[in-house]
Amino acid sequence: MKINPFAAVAALACLLLTACGSSSATEAGSLPQTVVFSVPSLQVEAMKQMATGVEALVEPKGWKVVAQDGNMDGQQQAQQLSVVVASGTAGALWIIALSPPSLTQVLRDAQAKGIPVVTNGAPKDYGFDGPQPGITFSTIDYGKYGQNAGTALGTCITEKLGGEAAVVWGKPVAGAAGKEEMEKAQLAALQAAAPKARIVSEVASSTLQAAQTDVGNALQGHPDVNAVMASVDEVALGSISAFASAGKDLPCAVSNGGGEQARAAVRAGKLYATVALQFQDDVSQCFDALLAMRSDPRKVGDQLYVPQQVVRTDG
Repeated sequence: MKINPFAAVAALACLLLTACGSSSATEAGSLPQTVVFSVPSLQVEAMKQMATGVEALVEPKGWKVVAQDGNMDGQQQAQQLSVVVASGTAGALWIIALSPPSLTQVLRDAQAKGIPVVTNGAPKDYGFDGPQPGITFSTIDYGKYGQNAGTALGTCITEKLGGEAAVVWGKPVAGAAGKEEMEKAQLAALQAAAPKARIVSEVASSTLQAAQTDVGNALQGHPDVNAVMASVDEVALGSISAFASAGKDLPCAVSNGGGEQARAAVRAGKLYATVALQFQDDVSQCFDALLAMRSDPRKVGDQLYVPQQVVRTDG
């Protein structure tokens, strides 16, 4: 299963709130103020930075952080977590699961000990039939994520191009989290918002440079292209460069991502919209989940979704 960094950051916010407010909430009462932060690999710079961030925020509040490096091995990650749960050294678990099915027993063991858990994904990813006591799951609604992008592009085509456009579709790369849901939702939303829009070329690029090349090639084969629907910021930004190099205008382009470069392109009028995940807002909903569980760590946890915002120059 691919690791989605967006969902990982959202789950981090949940854990910080859970950890910092749950010492009096555990049924065991004697659980240590120790947060076990388990990731697929601390050799991945983003995950290493997250571990540092956990320490900086949690330790001043009297909590110890134990970061576990799974070395990109799902079974090793499960074994490491099993040890701390069995030993009683974990007061809270936050997990970015490399292989959710391998952690089902770990989660059950944590439940039995009243150890609160926040993990990425959904109950079904771990073999559960539904929501679970003492566990909060956090994920991204990829269908909504794709729908927001498709609707935004269709709106731009209607507003600026009279409802007709030749579109380059920057699809998620193979293996990307939520790929099928996003694609289905993007296409359906675009067709609903701008029925006369035509997909004339498809690309699947993961870097800005590759996207610039791929979209440039698409322009050579389809010189009438005047819109881009990108599943990541890099494709949208690469498209802007490709059109500029070809001396063409790009009146309608949208992206999923919402990174700072994409936001800057929106402000500059080069990108019509970008769909951004709202992690600060996610903190609030995670805090609500904490309040519901703090008096009873065995209370059924929530399935949370990271809030989204369509960022446009007009608001």
